[in-house]
Amino acid sequence: MKKAATHRGKGKKKYTVDDLLKIMARLRSPSGCPWDREQTENSLKKYLIEESYEVLEAIESGTPGELREELADLLLQIVFISRISEEKGDFNFPGIVNELAEKLVRRHPHVFPPPDRPRPTPKSAGEVLKVWGSVKEMEGKYAKRNSLLDGIPLALPALERARRMSERVSRVGFDWPHIREVWKKVQEELEELKQAEKETSRKAVEEELGDLLFTLVNWGRFRGISAEEALRKANRRFARRFFRVEEGLRRKGKRPQDSTLEEMDGLWKEAKKSIGH
Repeated sequence: MKKAATHRGKGKKKYTVDDLLKIMARLRSPSGCPWDREQTENSLKKYLIEESYEVLEAIESGTPGELREELADLLLQIVFISRISEEKGDFNFPGIVNELAEKLVRRHPHVFPPPDRPRPTPKSAGEVLKVWGSVKEMEGKYAKRNSLLDGIPLALPALERARRMSERVSRVGFDWPHIREVWKKVQEELEELKQAEKETSRKAVEEELGDLLFTLVNWGRFRGISAEEALRKANRRFARRFFRVEEGLRRKGKRPQDSTLEEMDGLWKEAKKSIGH
């Protein structure tokens, strides 16, 4: 995805949201950019996903400047799609802002009390989530749901979707009473996976592995840990340590494919000690 050019130096223009909207309108105009004019909501989906993950990366490992840049790239996708919708006569960016502001006020009755209902008084973040959920359930599209699980995006990463589903049904009491029971279930699923590996088909092993992962997601939920985030960080640790393994091999004039497991494992242990988490 191409990035917009920036102008460095003293006295450079400070752009506003209004300026940003005018720039996007110009890019989409007949005298603007051919690439920008060709884009649709569907063609921009991949960039929206990519930029969202880059924001997560910046939050977890970047500097404030990097986070600002990635948030700007994510905002670009929102402004871009809203401009396309405005051209079609559907809605515009100010409409999105108004939608969000109304939603924030409506879903925080403990901060912005409605005149026709008692003001909730949640005492914790957990109680706030219950207030948020009860208000959300009364909204048009949510009130028409046939299932508690409707509306959880299928496109979410599997671990995150598992957490969202479990969280949703826990609101109506469909949950383990204590984390001890979740841990027992983890151990039970692990034993079932071991048995499936010995006795049954690949499909059965896959199902048991899925059940184990789903239960681990819930164990993390009880501990306030996102399994998706934990795995993403584990991936980053693995990559950082394996880069060190490759560097160590290069110093010896070797490549991973030319090396033994013992050589790589030794370098891995060194990397683990030197860079930790």
